[in-house]
Amino acid sequence: MATILGPSSAAISASCGSLIYPSSKLVIPSISINTGSCSWKKFYGGIGIQGKKGKPQFHIAVTNVASEINSVQQAQKLGAKESQRPVYPFAAIVGQDEMKLCLLLNVIDPKIGGVMIMGDRGTGKSTTVRSLVDLLPEIKVVFGDPYNSDPEDPESMGIEVREKVTKGEELMITMIKINMVDLPLGATEDRVCGTIDIEKALTEGVKAFEPGLLAKANRGILYVDEVNLLDDHLVDVLLDSAASGWNTVEREGISISHPARFILIGSGNPEEGELRPQLLDRFGMHAQVGTVRDAELRVKIVEERARFDKNPKEFRDSYKAEQEKLQQQIASARSSLSSVQIDHDLKVKISRVCAELNVDGLRGDIVTNRAAKALAALKGRDCVTAEDIATVIPNCLRHRLRKDPLESIDSGLLVIEKFYEVFS
Repeated sequence: MATILGPSSAAISASCGSLIYPSSKLVIPSISINTGSCSWKKFYGGIGIQGKKGKPQFHIAVTNVASEINSVQQAQKLGAKESQRPVYPFAAIVGQDEMKLCLLLNVIDPKIGGVMIMGDRGTGKSTTVRSLVDLLPEIKVVFGDPYNSDPEDPESMGIEVREKVTKGEELMITMIKINMVDLPLGATEDRVCGTIDIEKALTEGVKAFEPGLLAKANRGILYVDEVNLLDDHLVDVLLDSAASGWNTVEREGISISHPARFILIGSGNPEEGELRPQLLDRFGMHAQVGTVRDAELRVKIVEERARFDKNPKEFRDSYKAEQEKLQQQIASARSSLSSVQIDHDLKVKISRVCAELNVDGLRGDIVTNRAAKALAALKGRDCVTAEDIATVIPNCLRHRLRKDPLESIDSGLLVIEKFYEVFS
């Protein structure tokens, strides 16, 4: 039924999460439509009905079903899981600890600013990123808002929602999982930024905005595979949105701005081309992935993948307990993050490392502080240690160092050497 409900209808969709109403009961109109062969489509109150021209063949049965909200939530979540393609479990990823840690820290604190994953082909970069979907926590959003507006943060609200708040109108709130949006290399600028709604222009004669991928990714994750092959004009769009946190569209007589704050995750193979320095600096962390050389580990990876391909459901069930434990760990870390403290001398030493490495700007200092706090929260502590900083600082500064074509040493090792020099 989710496919026939338009945006204006009361969304009874598996993917829209759970509604929070003042009462404990919820009345849902259940609509079933049986269509014959069809060649045209009409829209009645947001419901698409198909049939032959002149011979509409449909039957609508409407029933009201009163049920507990908890039952509705469980049914929606179950339906959403069944309709999705099976995803390889995050807990089943063998090795690649640096990449996994960077991704987890960004889920705990989205303000870290994303992660760039560079490494050899066939090392599980895309598989690991997409497996993160199962671990993403739920967030509060305004129901029916295309920008996933935060009902408690005016900076993350769309213009319409902000106007409602100003007028004192009550907002309907729902819980949804953090979105992960894939940005394909062949995407057009209109699809990414949003454009004029052609359907409304033709049927109603009004200029309306049709949100793009940046709107969908607001307060979520925007993933770009092979980001180093992305067209320059799309890179410019990402740079603009990542810098301001807002996407501004000026085209076909439409002028609109909407929030576009997202965790930017990119992956790529350095052999296929370098990334523009301006975009590279927008990634909070940088993870390097290498091919596993240990023969036993390679065999284990091959066997696990074969098990997943043979029976995805059974394989996912075997990792269910580990996945749930990881989910609880992330939820606990997110809730305790605000109470984590970092000593002033540790902050000074972080800034000394950045200054002595000639890191441009202050993003390196800010990201290192945030990543160290997120790691302490993940480990269940309320105080950052030098060990936490040593773990995250290479990933936070490696891609910010100036490139020396004659330098043979890895930039991550340079950061570690400077860290021990300053912190000793």
